[in-house]
Amino acid sequence: MTGTELITVGASLALYFLPWIIALFKSKRNTTAIFLLNIFLGWTVIGWFIALIWSATNEKD
Repeated sequence: MTGTELITVGASLALYFLPWIIALFKSKRNTTAIFLLNIFLGWTVIGWFIALIWSATNEKD
């Protein structure tokens, strides 16, 4: 694999897991659930957007 391919694969993975990464940085309570939604339904685009919205919303205490 060339350097360009590695960068492309890394950037694609980071984009795919963006909802989970946001949840980690925001210390969401449902980080595991967001990760599982991202893994199993992220490929459907709708599932990815649901995970993204879920990770970006503020939690109520």
